[in-house]
Amino acid sequence: MSYHSLKLCSGKGAYEAVPEPKRRLDLRRVRTRLERSGRSVIDARVMLLVGGDPEVTIMQDGRLVIKTPDARQAESAFRDLLPLLEGT
Repeated sequence: MSYHSLKLCSGKGAYEAVPEPKRRLDLRRVRTRLERSGRSVIDARVMLLVGGDPEVTIMQDGRLVIKTPDARQAESAFRDLLPLLEGT
């Protein structure tokens, strides 16, 4: 799965990554992978909230919202989670 570059959200408090092409994630499978990797996950059925610093919201449509205004921290969190999303 590939993503557009991370872009700062309009509120400037988070970064968003949008998948290309658009797709639907199997959130149950993603949740299992995240939990096996030791991450804290809240399953809100249409999205997953991944605890940590920064917190990340994974949407069913594949978008990621990384809750930090720091570009480096957002990029690092994105790169860390990407392998867990591939093939879902």
